[in-house]
Amino acid sequence: MKTVVIFLLALLLVPVASARADFENEVRPILENTCVACHNDEKLEGDLNLKLLDHAGSIASDRAVWNKILKRLREGEMPPPQVKKPPELPGMIAYIERTFVALDKDLKPDPGRVTAKHFTRTEYRNTIRDLLGVDFQTLHEFPVDDSGDGFDNIGDVLSVSPLLAEKYLQAAERISARALGLVKQPDKPLFLSYADDEHYEEVVAANGNNGSAHSAGLSFLEVNHRVDYDGVYVIQAGLAGQRGAQGKPVTMGFWMDNKLLHSEEVPTTRPNTVYFAPYEKREFKVFLPEGVHNFRLGFINDEFPAKLTKRQAYSSGSNKYPTFIGFLGPERPTEPPASRKMILIRDPDSGPEAIEKIVSTLARRAFRRPVTKEEVDKLMKLVATAQAEGLTPEQCVQVAIEAILVSPAFLFHVEQPQTTADSGGVHRISDFELASRLSYFLWSSMPDDALLDVAESGSLSKPEVLDAQIARMLKDPKASALSENFVGQWLEVRNLDSIKPDPDKFPAWSAEIREAMRVETVMLFESILQENRPVSEFLTARYTFLNESLARYYGIPDVVGNGFRRVDLKTDERGGVLGLGSVMAVSSYPSRTSVVIRGKYILDNLLGSPPPPPPADVPALDEETVGTKMSLRQQLEKHRADPTCASCHAKMDPLGFALENFDAIGRWRTQDGEFPVDSSGVLPDGTTLSGPASLREALAPRTSQLAQCMVEKMLVYALGRGVNHNDHRNVADIMEAWKEKEYRLESLIHIVAHSLPFQSRRNETVIVAAQ
Repeated sequence: MKTVVIFLLALLLVPVASARADFENEVRPILENTCVACHNDEKLEGDLNLKLLDHAGSIASDRAVWNKILKRLREGEMPPPQVKKPPELPGMIAYIERTFVALDKDLKPDPGRVTAKHFTRTEYRNTIRDLLGVDFQTLHEFPVDDSGDGFDNIGDVLSVSPLLAEKYLQAAERISARALGLVKQPDKPLFLSYADDEHYEEVVAANGNNGSAHSAGLSFLEVNHRVDYDGVYVIQAGLAGQRGAQGKPVTMGFWMDNKLLHSEEVPTTRPNTVYFAPYEKREFKVFLPEGVHNFRLGFINDEFPAKLTKRQAYSSGSNKYPTFIGFLGPERPTEPPASRKMILIRDPDSGPEAIEKIVSTLARRAFRRPVTKEEVDKLMKLVATAQAEGLTPEQCVQVAIEAILVSPAFLFHVEQPQTTADSGGVHRISDFELASRLSYFLWSSMPDDALLDVAESGSLSKPEVLDAQIARMLKDPKASALSENFVGQWLEVRNLDSIKPDPDKFPAWSAEIREAMRVETVMLFESILQENRPVSEFLTARYTFLNESLARYYGIPDVVGNGFRRVDLKTDERGGVLGLGSVMAVSSYPSRTSVVIRGKYILDNLLGSPPPPPPADVPALDEETVGTKMSLRQQLEKHRADPTCASCHAKMDPLGFALENFDAIGRWRTQDGEFPVDSSGVLPDGTTLSGPASLREALAPRTSQLAQCMVEKMLVYALGRGVNHNDHRNVADIMEAWKEKEYRLESLIHIVAHSLPFQSRRNETVIVAAQ
């Protein structure tokens, strides 16, 4: 018996002994002969002492440090270019990878826990739209959502402030009244107007102006205006000036929240009248929803002002430009809103049973699960109280809707803990919770009736049923929310709304270009998703999506019209994400490009290898001398001479310099002020760069690195929580499954939705089943 025990112990010790032997053969020689020279207790380069990690057990005990080491080795950053790379380096990388795989296989799967969280502004707006048929503008109504891990739907950082709670109460009253058509209309149409105050000296302000506006470029006037009532309004568009007898007609456009509502052709010649008014007024009718909206008046694809100085552009004798917007209305509605019919599935005048059916049906959809008898009874008590106070049946329904809209069951993504014998409290979420996760992942909105019905049948968690629902949902127009919200935050193009390029240095920047860049970015993602193309095309795509104005802005010929279409790229200037004007604009300063910001952008958003935060005492560049006395490269080289800055800048700066041919608003250039653009650089692994094309070529072999970055970003967005050290196995399993699908984008959506962390959760407090 004793011999058997000794034999079994010997068998158990074989893997350990083997691991130690592999470490001694594959890792220790490189540590001692190459790495420890810089990473020791005296030099401590990068705050790393590798003498403390010279044993096999350190890979498990110091996993986070070895993760960083492996990343640097894979990316070729270590050893640095000036140090000869040992030929045994691939063996060391393979050993660390094997050890990680073994450690992860031994880990018990942990789906993590998603903190209960309230709707983001986007989710609230979309949910109200799909639940009640009301367009409620949250952008100006609710405070900005807190962000974490790069996204605004993270439960651990979202909180309900007193202000937000008050806004929810106010919104519930306004939305319920609008949905049922119970808003009292004004006795007569209201009038409000805005003139271009920014160029007051150049234009004649409209009589009766009682608002303010700001210019959004030489061909645009932009205002934020509160619409007090849903309805049809008469829009008055004031156009000042003329372009002489030879002036060509232009197409005037009117936008609300970047959506074109009206367009018409207008002449640019002087009106044939004896008296020339300070502006020409045009009128048209559009439907406007209640709320604060951004409105824009301007000319579509108008390149005429680009030939003028700013003074000429706002001179009535040499140019025609928008100068005034007036709002008159609303017209009295002739029939109730469509949302009323959507809600009142029974006639509320026919009695309490009809009202209860209306309320219970609405509550099921709002709470995204079956409602309990107790919940319905509470809502009906509110209805009974309202009836006792003399309210009409419709007003009683409104009271119930208000209560539903302020209920935590509506406002929060709540998942119920379940009793489990599992020592970690891990369990599958219910089919209704899975339906909600899926709909807010793909639509940023509530499940529709079809998805809820499948969840109620108990079959949604079946793989083939889930895949069928994902395919159906991705074909729905609401799936544009995935492109807009995920891409808007992943690639930071949401920031286009907040950047303010210097108008004197960059007069070509306009609201039209800003919106066109956003559309281009979203359409590139949608194309790769809908065609299930490989993720590598985000780096290598030799096509993009343009309309006439953006094509002209980029200097790309033969694109005519305001509609966007796929355009094959004939030169190597642009291509993929790193050829997008939006990316170049959001990674620049208002007055100039930023090599550092662009380099950090690539490391963080595409390669998943963000540099550490900069020291607090980093001196600023001398902005006055950039492009005049000294080039940006010369200033940065002087800055990088500081050893504390050099290591991080060696990673970031070559990437950023490779993009220097793009100016701060995404246009191609060959000069930076008085100096020629120098887009050359050397990556830490010795790869030489000489512009955007070489950068794309250098990054193309790093598909797996881009893929892992995408997996982690997508998982954060889909779950609403950060990815941490407990997710090593989850990420590895998704990567393994996705690799088999050739890293195709739509396949990733399916794999994430089938993954353990998406379909399961860990209880906050472990509950052990009674024995």
